[in-house]
Amino acid sequence: MATTKTIELKTDVPGPRSREILDRKEKVIAEPLSIYLPIVIAEANGATITDVDGNTFIDFTGGVGCLNVGHSNPRVVEAAREQLERFTHTDFTIIPYESYVALAERLLELVPISGEKRAAFFNSGAEAVENAVKFARSYTRRPAVIGFDGGFHGRTLLALSLTSKTHPYKAGLGPFAPEVYRVPFNDLDELERAFKTRVAAEEVAAIVFEPVQGESGFIPAEPDFVRGLRRICDENAIVLVADEVQTGFCRTGRVFAMEHFDVEPDLMTIAKSIAAGIPLSGVVGRAEIMDAPGDSAVGGTYVGNPVAIAAAHAVLDTVAEDRLAERAEQVGETIRARMEAWRDRFDAVSDVRGLGAMLAIELRENGRPAAELATRVADSAAKKGLLILKAGMEGNCIRVLVPLVIADGELDEALGAWEEALEEVTG
Repeated sequence: MATTKTIELKTDVPGPRSREILDRKEKVIAEPLSIYLPIVIAEANGATITDVDGNTFIDFTGGVGCLNVGHSNPRVVEAAREQLERFTHTDFTIIPYESYVALAERLLELVPISGEKRAAFFNSGAEAVENAVKFARSYTRRPAVIGFDGGFHGRTLLALSLTSKTHPYKAGLGPFAPEVYRVPFNDLDELERAFKTRVAAEEVAAIVFEPVQGESGFIPAEPDFVRGLRRICDENAIVLVADEVQTGFCRTGRVFAMEHFDVEPDLMTIAKSIAAGIPLSGVVGRAEIMDAPGDSAVGGTYVGNPVAIAAAHAVLDTVAEDRLAERAEQVGETIRARMEAWRDRFDAVSDVRGLGAMLAIELRENGRPAAELATRVADSAAKKGLLILKAGMEGNCIRVLVPLVIADGELDEALGAWEEALEEVTG
């Protein structure tokens, strides 16, 4: 069992103050904004969260992948504070600032794309995906885009059209953007067949894929599949877009997940942990593609906000100085070992998968996806002081997005709580 004690529960979960605030929420917040975990945060640090009732939890949700450098990272806090004192906003294309240019310079040194490159910053992962398609369409003068079953690329119109999961994301929200096609993930034969039966290759501007599919349950792309995508794109003059919104900034044990495959995409979308949860995203890639749209064809009022840019510089400092990619590998090895032991011990744990510290377990009962069981495990873990997220097309996976700065003792304590939840729920 854990040798340290970070988790501290002073009340039932949820506590009375959390329940009171959530009751108020029901009266004033739109119903679709439902709450996954019934606790209300008061403060957070590193890999821990303390709620308004004084309960302290270990956080494996990581702001849904935004907090690789941890909650309230001191470098990020200081950088954002200093920038707030200088100026908060201009719109870079109206009155530019050096920090935007400097962040592009630093990122382009890190991304696994050779040759001359460019960057453009936006606000969200969905915006990055939409703009990546704009760059690709402008460059190729083609309309179509191909994504993959199980993919998640955001909730704005084009991004949602690429997103695969119908409930809860798409049902009742159509019609969707035209000229968007999806084929099975990790299946090159089906992609080639789609060129014969669904959309001609010469009509395709971009193929968009996740190196590790996130919302569908942390399914890694197979190396041969990624190499095949590169070959197919080269043969057909299609832009290959790697969606690294959730996989980027050391989550998989590399700064970017594409480094695992030794394959260069043409464009990459980045967001989430780029600025430690302050809204910022980007598209980075080959100069000839990034330069293709006309003057002012991409942009927006808030894109590349200077406070978020300052936070991103602090994130890159943390990545380098704390050797965060190496830490992710260590964290991932520890978690995977425990998960594989659970697979051996608990019949319901049917699979362990992922890359680096981007890991998930899949739960099944009698060979069928066990979504309700996954919910009960997550609920039980929360009552034991560990906050974890579900995932999967069937809702039967539990994923890890823990801040990579978690201490070894905290990690052991959290995994102990998760194991106790599995014991309790599976009997």
